[in-house]
Amino acid sequence: MDGPAHQVLADGRLHLQHGPIDLVLRAYGAEAAVDEAHRAAIARFATILGELVAELPELRKPMSARPQVDGAVARRMVAACRPHKDFITPMAAVAGAVADEILDAMCEAAPLDKAFVNDGGDIALHLTEGETLAIGVAADFSRGPVPALNGRVILRHEDGIGGVATSGRQGRSFSLGLADSVTVLARDAATADAAATLIANAVDLPGHPGVERVPATALDPDSDLGARLVTVAVPALSNPEIDAALEAGRHRAAGFRAAGLIRSAALMLQGRSIVLEDTSRLGTTREIRP
Repeated sequence: MDGPAHQVLADGRLHLQHGPIDLVLRAYGAEAAVDEAHRAAIARFATILGELVAELPELRKPMSARPQVDGAVARRMVAACRPHKDFITPMAAVAGAVADEILDAMCEAAPLDKAFVNDGGDIALHLTEGETLAIGVAADFSRGPVPALNGRVILRHEDGIGGVATSGRQGRSFSLGLADSVTVLARDAATADAAATLIANAVDLPGHPGVERVPATALDPDSDLGARLVTVAVPALSNPEIDAALEAGRHRAAGFRAAGLIRSAALMLQGRSIVLEDTSRLGTTREIRP
């Protein structure tokens, strides 16, 4: 495997890549601060994949087995998954935890006006007073595997949101549910990542005869999901079926919000959506539209 690589893109973003980890980040502020933040991101990124690989056996264990980890990113993953009672392994939070770790390295290195780290759609963000960041929300998968952007969320410093994550059947990882996508806003990216995974799993119609599922290990022998059935195909569903599946996901999301784990969530399935409104940010969350 090649070592970690980096390049500054034409628009000023920094691209970091090592094995399966592919990040795009941007820092805003004085030129010297941005340069220092980039150096810090590159330096911290250099060892992350090795750290994770060294602890993979523990990170693939279910939380019920109490994984024991040492690395900083691994500890973030475990902490994000610890509050949940449903089956989950720390790997559900890996992308968000990597984004959080790199963002923290940048912010510790230099004073930045704002910054974000995007790890395949799971985003850690830093906003100072008066700053905002617009995040696109993908929902329409009707035209193929590359979704249309159906809305956006404008995040502000005062919202206290440090992470946005998306999970679902159309994403990079296996899903136990039917959701095309579930986007979650939370205090950090690892927390959002774990919650999005579980909410997407809950968007389901258990026993539906048209849904095709196979053991995760049939697709990836090393999957942390083991022999659990993951969704590989979903037929066209009736409106009542879509509503029922989305409502199951909304119920789980509402429980997470009541527990203080997330701020808001948008759930999408076959062109229909539910937005779990954050009563402190109604104007913003309503910008997410089917």
